[in-house]
Amino acid sequence: MNTLVVAGLALIVGVMAEALILRYLLDMLTNNGAVRPNYLGQSIPVSVGISFPAAVLLAYMVAALFSRYLSSYDLFILGLMTISFLGFIDDMLGQRDTLGFKGHIGSLLRGRLTTGGLKASGGFALAMFLAYFHSPAIADFIINTLLIALFTNLINLLDLRPGRAVKGYFFFLMVIIGLAAGKVDWMLVAPLLGSVLYYFRFDLGARTMMGDAGSNVLGLSLGYFAVIFLPFWYRAGFLLFLVAMHIYTEKYSLSNTIEKVAWLRALDQWGRPKPAVSSED
Repeated sequence: MNTLVVAGLALIVGVMAEALILRYLLDMLTNNGAVRPNYLGQSIPVSVGISFPAAVLLAYMVAALFSRYLSSYDLFILGLMTISFLGFIDDMLGQRDTLGFKGHIGSLLRGRLTTGGLKASGGFALAMFLAYFHSPAIADFIINTLLIALFTNLINLLDLRPGRAVKGYFFFLMVIIGLAAGKVDWMLVAPLLGSVLYYFRFDLGARTMMGDAGSNVLGLSLGYFAVIFLPFWYRAGFLLFLVAMHIYTEKYSLSNTIEKVAWLRALDQWGRPKPAVSSED
């Protein structure tokens, strides 16, 4: 069977797996108090992104039944599950008295471990682990580690408004696939993409929050795809961009920047429910 046909089926299975998981997950989170107010002030389920690695796992189980699963996917699944777990801890237990990468690392250096610090340090260790298996030289190892770590955090930074993180994921995924010039393992991409495609309408409609449990999964997957699909100089270029973005966001608000640029604001607001405007009779 043609590889793209198999990948298309894997995408469909990813969609179906996400639909099945959300059918039960949303009630479970709501009934157990895992809710937060969204930007409209409505209480909605949070950390719904734990569904992503579960949907990918179900899709690969189906692929394995038809002998389409490769052992090389084990590392990818391990990465998704680990980073989602770290994000889930931060979603559920995190305090907001310490914010930003510098704040969490500063607390860690002073001997105080925050959930954000655990996520950052654990995520960096995970990035090193994943990079190790795809780095023939020390330069590759450094670039690959930073790519995975910074991509993970970038999508987390985008996840401040409904649909923004998923739109960012789609954009960067298209860029990576375009730069890869056909050298893409679609069976690696398709299950997660199918899962996110189904989930997108819930996030865009401000009905759920993926939380760090989801945004970290999307970011790590982008970094991992860049590592295994792109040649050295494209990876180096991506790294420069990511470093620049992180320096910028430590000084300036990304949301304020988006609001000031007309085309970014229009893209950001596309499909998002607008706050109701109260009027007096």
